[in-house]
Amino acid sequence: GLRVHYPSQTAAPSRGFPDFLLRAPAASAAEPGSGSTTDISDSEEEEEEEERGGQGAALEPVDPPVLPASPRLNAQHTQPQEAAPSNSSSAADAERTHQSIQPLLAPPAPAPSSSPGEEGEGDVCSICFEPWTTAGEHRLSALRCGHLFGFTCITRWLKAQGSAAKCPQCNKKAKRSDIVLLYAPKLRVLDNSEQEILKKSLEQEQSLRRKAELESAQYKLKLQVVTNKCGQAQQELQELRAMMAAILVSIAGGSRVLSYCEPLSCLLASQPSPHSTLVPGCGVKKVSVVNMKASQYVPIHSKQIRGLSFNRQNDSLLLSAALDNTIKLTSLLTNTVVQTYNAGKPVWSCCWCLDNSNYVYAGLSNGSVLVYDTRDTSTHVQELQPLRSRCPVASLCYVPRAASSSFPCGGLIAGSLEGGCFWEQVNETTYRPHLLPLETAGCTDIQVETESRHCLVTYRPGRSNPSLRCVLMSLTRTPQQDSSALPQVSVAPLQSFSAGPSGKLLTKNAVFRSPGGAGGLKLPADLPVLDISPFSVNGEHFLASLTEKMLKLYRWE
Repeated sequence: GLRVHYPSQTAAPSRGFPDFLLRAPAASAAEPGSGSTTDISDSEEEEEEEERGGQGAALEPVDPPVLPASPRLNAQHTQPQEAAPSNSSSAADAERTHQSIQPLLAPPAPAPSSSPGEEGEGDVCSICFEPWTTAGEHRLSALRCGHLFGFTCITRWLKAQGSAAKCPQCNKKAKRSDIVLLYAPKLRVLDNSEQEILKKSLEQEQSLRRKAELESAQYKLKLQVVTNKCGQAQQELQELRAMMAAILVSIAGGSRVLSYCEPLSCLLASQPSPHSTLVPGCGVKKVSVVNMKASQYVPIHSKQIRGLSFNRQNDSLLLSAALDNTIKLTSLLTNTVVQTYNAGKPVWSCCWCLDNSNYVYAGLSNGSVLVYDTRDTSTHVQELQPLRSRCPVASLCYVPRAASSSFPCGGLIAGSLEGGCFWEQVNETTYRPHLLPLETAGCTDIQVETESRHCLVTYRPGRSNPSLRCVLMSLTRTPQQDSSALPQVSVAPLQSFSAGPSGKLLTKNAVFRSPGGAGGLKLPADLPVLDISPFSVNGEHFLASLTEKMLKLYRWE
């Protein structure tokens, strides 16, 4: 507050400027209960009345304005030495004194209001755009949706909207009972929208990072599996390379059948002549299994060779059958043909008689089997007529006699596209036929393992079976119960193997005892294998596979 102190007059009243003291205490040091009014003592009021009554035109009372909280202001006027001579001069002096006091007692300038840009959107009502208050009619209130308004504004708004009242900001349904008064002396809303955006962005990045880490872990696991498989495949490849040798047999291709000559330790692969202009026709290529190199080409036939066979005499005589209607005996010691038989028909297969090496067999394209005696160089000694239609005899193999209770007899198995027939050799000149219970279509090859009396029958893909199949069967002979009944020969399937879906060529297979004991082995082949042949050299066991151009040798471990 402001206090004006007038000094008491002990002498005659002076006609000059009154002595007074202005004191403006600070807001923090204001006395309690003083308020904003001016405290004037009784003695000072009496002196002022006397001054006004004696001078006539005295100083007009002025309501002292309330000063703002500021440091204490002290203002003191001393009495002039000479008094005014007249009332008019005293009035003029009082007027001047009043004018000089007014600047001191002028009210303080109002505090600069914050600009609209500095005032946040959360400080004003969104209906009237006026600041809300902490008390009164326009006090802070909120709806159930959470938006803030002045109490009177939102009340009028909902009343004007009626039953369809909605929040002015989010358009959610609202009613007057939803208004909630908020008791906050000062409300300040922290704008964390950017923080929330950054937080969501961080969460997304973390989620993507976790996903990327998971995918990375999965790919690392897959890479590890692939790496292990690759290492295993490389190891198997190295092992196969160590146990495999590939030899080029024919540059132009055309190789078809394969056989092994034990006395000379060489493989023989049929092929067209590598010098067709000088030496036309077809022959065999010698491949030494000692140094794994192809050595000589031996010309034999004028057309494609379909069968190669050796006997048990180890005399290095090669029996060959070809589509030029001939079978020939070739001495591999001199690389010359020593005997030629004209069959009159294309010969598809051939084999030796393992019970008597003087006899050889030739399977013709009309289904007949011709029996030749090597001691008779003129013609065949017997012809075995087909029991069914005249399909080419694709395979011939001889089963020697053996002291076996299940199948003791010996004879010839002839396989054609319509099945198989076993020609039991009763004596040197008599053969008894037995039709084998095989499928009536698609039989391309029949091979026999002489010790176990098992045969391997190959079927090409057909309508009923879409893949190439090999069926392992056992030869059985029904015991003779009485003298009038003849024994019957049959086969019983033991195991079936499935191969690829196509069989364009009449490939040949082989059945033999595994040198490595039980278990199977799968060998890679990039081209169709036409023929295979097992053999052994110096106690080591090998397997040879023939394609049209290449001969691959595998060693058993």
